[in-house]
Amino acid sequence: MRFQHSWWKHIVLFLLTLATTTLVGGQRYLSFLSDFGRSVAQFDGMTFWQALLPGFWYSGTILAILGAHEMGHYLACRYYRLDATLPYFIPLYVGAAPLQIGTLGAVIRIREAFPSRKVLFDVGIAGPIAGFAVLVPALVVGMYLSTVTISPPPETLIVIGKPLLFRAVRWMVFGVIPEGSIVNLHPMVWAAWFGMLATALNLLPFGQLDGGHITYSTLGAVSTRISLATVAAAVAMSIFSRGYILMTGVMLAMLYFTGPRHPPVINEYEPLGDGRRLLALGALAMLVICFTPFPINL
Repeated sequence: MRFQHSWWKHIVLFLLTLATTTLVGGQRYLSFLSDFGRSVAQFDGMTFWQALLPGFWYSGTILAILGAHEMGHYLACRYYRLDATLPYFIPLYVGAAPLQIGTLGAVIRIREAFPSRKVLFDVGIAGPIAGFAVLVPALVVGMYLSTVTISPPPETLIVIGKPLLFRAVRWMVFGVIPEGSIVNLHPMVWAAWFGMLATALNLLPFGQLDGGHITYSTLGAVSTRISLATVAAAVAMSIFSRGYILMTGVMLAMLYFTGPRHPPVINEYEPLGDGRRLLALGALAMLVICFTPFPINL
């Protein structure tokens, strides 16, 4: 039946993802308090729960960003009476690994064909807009909660790629960072940074990613060549940046199983209109300011 949900699956996956991201958030918060490991005496006698509860700074933020993104898709589907599932959150915990995030994101499943290009466009762009609307204030608040400190030895750092949006907000809060200093990032910033990375990856103009939906809606058959060019670029980037290996593998798998062409909509020839084309340019701008070619360098 249409519009039926396996509530227990969504609830269990959400609670598991809340647990894994909170564990990661606790680690992030302790690292933030320790000032890159230089101030650890304050942790003496700290209980497990005292260390864990501040993890909600991270988990609450990252789940809000991912949840807003997927609910943007879901509510757009409901508006157009498209049958879709609620978000499935994906938990992931791999110990104290430096690349630990706590989740592989969230997805919804749309269970019927799109009736028109307009509907495909609206559903595709609703998620990035909703997630972006949450991550921007989270990034600003998190940056205000961060501190400027003396740089630790370079070999102890995890260097993250800094998208244009990240750099702009950091400059707005701290101005020019003095030489020999570094921003000690609050866990909210880490969550917002992952939100930017997820937004950029979803907006890549490939296949059935959000960017692929938008590209197909606006450009039609030309989107196939753009998808292939995007895969080629991702393969090239993954050679120089390990941060893109997983996403490139996912894109290659999608290319193998579903082919380069976007599935057609029922009404292929419905005009999109100037308003939606302007929104498509806005999505491109979101991709540019959230993208970084080298996400993480150990």
